Amino acid sequence: MILFISDLHLSFDKPQITRHFIHFLRTNARQATSVYILGDLFDAWVGDDDFTSTNAKVRRELKQLTDSGVNVYLQRGNRDFLIGERFARGTGVVLLDDYTVIELEGQRTLLTHGDLLCSDDVAYQTFRAKSRTQVWQQHVLSKPLWLRLLAARWYRLRSFWHKLKKSDSIMDVNPLTVKEVMTQYQCTQLIHGHTHRAGTHEFMLNEQKAIRFVLADWTNQGGSVLSFGEMCE
Repeated sequence: MILFISDLHLSFDKPQITRHFIHFLRTNARQATSVYILGDLFDAWVGDDDFTSTNAKVRRELKQLTDSGVNVYLQRGNRDFLIGERFARGTGVVLLDDYTVIELEGQRTLLTHGDLLCSDDVAYQTFRAKSRTQVWQQHVLSKPLWLRLLAARWYRLRSFWHKLKKSDSIMDVNPLTVKEVMTQYQCTQLIHGHTHRAGTHEFMLNEQKAIRFVLADWTNQGGSVLSFGEMCE
């Protein structure tokens, strides 16, 4: 069984979602061969040196899962793109590229967080390109942890107000970009999160049937999981 989740946005002020995630790691995830987390596991990540309570708890639970033999793969999202190798070593997870192709039930499947597909949001894409450079990241990570934590809260608040000013279409994926990327990676199946608009979309791609799975975000009521294959014994 292979499981896909995304957009948990874990943080100290969302304890119920953290409890749902830990329950998932201790139950359903233990029955899987692989778990894929497609971005925004955390609501903000200011560096691998952040061992505040929620982060430390999640690290321990992920390590216990990977130690049990379950493969855990993590794509970084727009909120936790500063996750690095120290986190990976400490938890046993494998970090994935922004676009990753896997074989899923015999079909080439493209995995991505989803923010790169929202190409109409030019302002965000400009910031994204800058924030993924080594110079920008080194500058941020050189600041004291307390300052990074404070800045993260300010950025989350600013992001909330900016989203209110954006149209729904800008904040969703661009269909042409989806087709271009799937064609580039020679995939007819795509799984992503980011938009918080869960659904399954079927369409034609180069005269072939294609499908796009959009993962749901997690809430206080629970988490959404996309599953492929049979449950392990």
